Amino acid sequence: MRFTRVLSAALLAVGLAAGPAAADSSPSASPSGDGDAPTSAGTSFRTATEIEQGQRATAGGSTGDYLYWSFPADAGERPTVEATVKLSDKHTSQTWQLDVYDGLRRRQSCQYGAQTRTAAQGAATVELACVMRTVRAWSEPWADDPLPGTYYIRLTVVGLQASDLGQPVSAEVRVHSKHIGGPAAVDGSLSQPLVPGIAVKSAQKDGDSDSGSGSKKHAVLSSIEPDDGWSSNWWSDRWVWSGIGAVLAALAGIGGYALTRGSGRPSRVPTDN
Repeated sequence: MRFTRVLSAALLAVGLAAGPAAADSSPSASPSGDGDAPTSAGTSFRTATEIEQGQRATAGGSTGDYLYWSFPADAGERPTVEATVKLSDKHTSQTWQLDVYDGLRRRQSCQYGAQTRTAAQGAATVELACVMRTVRAWSEPWADDPLPGTYYIRLTVVGLQASDLGQPVSAEVRVHSKHIGGPAAVDGSLSQPLVPGIAVKSAQKDGDSDSGSGSKKHAVLSSIEPDDGWSSNWWSDRWVWSGIGAVLAALAGIGGYALTRGSGRPSRVPTDN
């Protein structure tokens, strides 16, 4: 009876602990509404428009332009970048391409998705998508694994007739992530996320006359970051499965002891009269 009560309590604890693990696998929610989403795009890495995950940003331009956006991605996330380009009424066949770069401006490969797509003559829209690899908390210096920090989206046309050059187009991009959790966890972390300029810090020297506060100034080119900070998703389902393993091992020990110890009272041996 006691063993049954212990087993019930252990299973209840395991069920409560498994709750956060289920939350890890759900897509990230939109941090803000689309009402304050950006309506323009940058023309280079340095002027890329910052967007948050879950926002639906729009921009207008002309065929032949390079459109840039940037967004933050933290460890354990698998970002998906989607883009829709609305073309002019009269155009010939066009090929559009969606590229994603990390904070070191290394082009990131896509696991799957239509990263390059050709719009037939007269097509109204063309849709592209890139499902990135899972962002890792740490990697070898020679590897090109996705790491926490800023990521850049570049949208442009790569196959264009001369007659279509300069025609008006409008683009819409959206980024959302799925939290992978334990399978992507590694034993390590970066000292700083790959955000351009985050390591450029200028401390005011003694005797400078531009400010008397003596406070440090941080020159950061990209100011956007996850709502709850970098590497905020420290929880992973590895913790849950480790706890489940420990509970099952304890239950196995208790069950083995209960089965082998007997009733606890010596058996009565009949004696000859």
